Amino acid sequence: MGFGLSAPGRSPEHYAQEAHFRTLDEYRQSIRETIAQGLVDIVLMSASSNEALTIRERLFETSHITPAVRANDTTDIWLAAGSGRYGVQPSQPFRTATLDHIMCGKLDCSPDERRLGADLGLYSVTFNNDAALDLRTLEAYKAFRLEAEAKGFRHFLEVFDPNACGDHPPTDIAQFVNDHIVRTLAGVTSRGRPIFLKIPYHGPAAMEALVRYDSSLVVGVLGGSAGTCFDAFHMLWEAKKYGARVALYGRKINHAEHQLTFIRYLRLIADDEIEPAAAVRAYHADLAKLGIRPHRSLDEDLQRTDGPTSYGVTSYGGTHGAPRPVASPHDAAARRTFQPTAEPDFGKMTPAEKVQWNLERWKRIIG
Repeated sequence: MGFGLSAPGRSPEHYAQEAHFRTLDEYRQSIRETIAQGLVDIVLMSASSNEALTIRERLFETSHITPAVRANDTTDIWLAAGSGRYGVQPSQPFRTATLDHIMCGKLDCSPDERRLGADLGLYSVTFNNDAALDLRTLEAYKAFRLEAEAKGFRHFLEVFDPNACGDHPPTDIAQFVNDHIVRTLAGVTSRGRPIFLKIPYHGPAAMEALVRYDSSLVVGVLGGSAGTCFDAFHMLWEAKKYGARVALYGRKINHAEHQLTFIRYLRLIADDEIEPAAAVRAYHADLAKLGIRPHRSLDEDLQRTDGPTSYGVTSYGGTHGAPRPVASPHDAAARRTFQPTAEPDFGKMTPAEKVQWNLERWKRIIG
């Protein structure tokens, strides 16, 4: 839905700085492999990939994994190569897909047809500290919520950091985002509320403040730019420690050297089977066994870096720090194994029952 031809990620045949990317068919094959692996809880797709994999191929019928679709595509994620402008202009609301196209692949779904596709979607908003622009964003989200409630469509809400505040940047980005989240949802009753959030991780204090404010909010963190392996693993580990209950990684997985192995270590970290630095070392060891050259040396991949928290170039005055070394505790944890729990017959479960099973599974994991 963003980045054009480069969206599927780098091709394994990519060398140096040449622009050689995977095809859409290769990208969808990686989704099939992720579904078959079975370690993630949700697979987020475009409406067109959802039509191919969920509606036509029925890949989720016998899986506990829930299909989800990006329900809107605001201008700050477009980022066509060579333009350089969309990411630094204030976000504007836009939706390519209709809910009916997501749920059944065509304009008008009958009640029975709505279960053919996905009934869960990601809706994203970006607030830029401008009343007129932010009002348009809220009005578009309200229209979506009302339609979703009428059609039995569930959603999770993504809130990006400001992408283009011009000469009126917020003085505290973390508090600005937190306050906009609770203000946006303050007047929304349970039937219209998102089932969880997807937001930038601004550190322990901001996470704890949001989690403490409303116990009904299930807070999740977005992955953002690819960064180092330690960036990805440590964010998941720390965010969970301070109250996050979902980690939604797109580019961090998409740009990994071997996606299935990368996902396996994300799962182990989420399930408290391994700690971040040990996971980086174990991941590099697995890459070596697979004969895959890593993007970075092990020492480089153990660095923690500060990445952007919006799709485009941030223009609110924030800076992204240089990489700095981090500690590497608990290497022995890399030798622990992951034991999956027994699974029900997902082919006989409704989408709602699958979601409930996943929620109960997380309760068992995190207490």
